[in-house]
Amino acid sequence: MNTRYPVFSKKSGFTLIEIMVVLLIMGLATGAVMLSYSGESGQDILKKQSQRIQVVFNMASDYAVLNQRQLGLRVNKEDNSYYFMYLDEEQEWQKLELDNTYSEHRLPEYFSLDLTLTDLPWETEESLFSSDAFDEELSLSYDRVEIGNEEDKKLDPPQIFIFSSGEITPFSITLAYEPEFSNDLASYYRVNGQDSTPLTTEGPLDAP
Repeated sequence: MNTRYPVFSKKSGFTLIEIMVVLLIMGLATGAVMLSYSGESGQDILKKQSQRIQVVFNMASDYAVLNQRQLGLRVNKEDNSYYFMYLDEEQEWQKLELDNTYSEHRLPEYFSLDLTLTDLPWETEESLFSSDAFDEELSLSYDRVEIGNEEDKKLDPPQIFIFSSGEITPFSITLAYEPEFSNDLASYYRVNGQDSTPLTTEGPLDAP
């Protein structure tokens, strides 16, 4: 008695493209789970990020007044980060690193920020541009530029100034949550500063 076994014309298996697609789906699902696991929606996180700017900026302004220091805020749209700075005795801008509160802070993935200056800082009566280190185009003067190691390069000046008098550069920072692979709706918040602290916050907004 002959026993017949089924014959397959070709071997079953997954192609490389199919495996890559599965890995991509797993990665996106993991990101969504992590966001859900935290118990907060993207809009909730966005709200906390805007509140952080508001609170820490107000603290920095109080520090500037109490210690009679000239501070500033540098916003980097390219990597969605910001950090506080101070003007040292040599009239050079340095990062303010008293603690992690004022250190560089970067927004999570799918979150971004955009800075709008509503006034020119050198129109302020107590302007920092009396120093020879800057010209009226917010750039370092050529006679102060030094060529050397990467570590020796001067930091870019802040876009927002926090004066020891309590005055600040008028500005708006728009924070956005724009998920690419999610059913969540895009959300926006706006942090506003006008002449002095405290800052105000608007949101959630449907559009920036």
